Amino acid sequence: MPASFLHGVETIEITKGARTISTVKTAVVGIVGTAPIDDVDDEYKTINTPTLILNEVEAVKYFGKHKAGFTIPQALDAIFDQGAGIAIVINVFDPSKHESVEDVKISDINGGIDAVTGKRTGMKAFEDCYSLFGYYPKTIVAPVFCEDTAVVTEMNTICNKIRAMGIVDAPVGATVQDVIKGRGPQGEINFNTSSERIILCYPHLKVYDSESDSIKLQPYSQRLAGVIAAKDVEKGYHWSPSNTEIQGIVGIERQLTSMINDPTSEVNALNEAGVVTVFNSYGSGLRTWGNRSAAYPSSTHPTNFICVRRTADIIHESVEYSMLQFMDYPIDNGLIDSICETVNQFIRTLIGRGALIDGKCSFNQDKNPATEIANGHLVFDIEFMPPTPAERITFESFIDIELLKSLGAS
Repeated sequence: MPASFLHGVETIEITKGARTISTVKTAVVGIVGTAPIDDVDDEYKTINTPTLILNEVEAVKYFGKHKAGFTIPQALDAIFDQGAGIAIVINVFDPSKHESVEDVKISDINGGIDAVTGKRTGMKAFEDCYSLFGYYPKTIVAPVFCEDTAVVTEMNTICNKIRAMGIVDAPVGATVQDVIKGRGPQGEINFNTSSERIILCYPHLKVYDSESDSIKLQPYSQRLAGVIAAKDVEKGYHWSPSNTEIQGIVGIERQLTSMINDPTSEVNALNEAGVVTVFNSYGSGLRTWGNRSAAYPSSTHPTNFICVRRTADIIHESVEYSMLQFMDYPIDNGLIDSICETVNQFIRTLIGRGALIDGKCSFNQDKNPATEIANGHLVFDIEFMPPTPAERITFESFIDIELLKSLGAS
């Protein structure tokens, strides 16, 4: 507040104009499952605590090596095989509570609030990640356990809260017919959902196990999560995870017909049902195949594209976090202009990176009556359009006899 009297000169600094918006981290995978922590040094054992893992060395230090029946070490191997990304891991196996890994229940995975400590447990603990690390996981997997519908339901709830995508596997042994039927009310597997935040995967993948010198099946979800994280780092979150070679696998559970120009192929039928699958044609390698979440085909809005949904999430979250620097400022035209320009500067940056086609932030006076402003409430409009993936390319071919006139011409 200025002094009531001054015989002299003063300068009052006014902060206005655009501020920087930092994009939230995207190449972060959340894993909930079981780890053989009896094999881990006491100082590194964690139970129901989100733990940040940056590389394969830390993976073994905190969660041990792969052991039959445990899901976390295998999932970490699968993710890091893809070459990039970090993981936030929650181990629910508690030797003081579970005599063996088979005693772990779905309720342990879904989690809740511990009556004694008041801490969140299981998948619920992902809600604590921002206060712990400054970001949330952007994809969540619960390998093996996600084959239960109750886990899919809870995963969807958590993903809606923290703006993440849950990746879910069909059960081992499911046929193409089981998977497609499972998308409907008469289905008998965990695929009857229409959520934009759930990605459905089929089939399981074959991986060489060096310890047993044999080929074993592993969930697709954990490798797709790794592919998404690696694609985020290499290309950007606005790129579709589809048509990307999967690292570290030697085959798939069930051979699927794959032809890029055959609408009756099994991979196309699965995509048409909103399922991400594996494309394996002559000379193509084993590739992720599918652009859409479980919202398709119920929803035809662009947000059923995985990359569009994720881009919208990143924009919303980045803008919201950046508003802390404007909260509780006196409302005037300077504040309104600063907020608009801050968001528009961010949008222009994303357009330059190719993450958006176009967009803008504006202040609509009709949506901001005096009564709402008097109550300290401002409303801004954000319009934007991310690029959609080139899922279908059509050529219209013509045989034109008029072109014969060129014969014999000098």
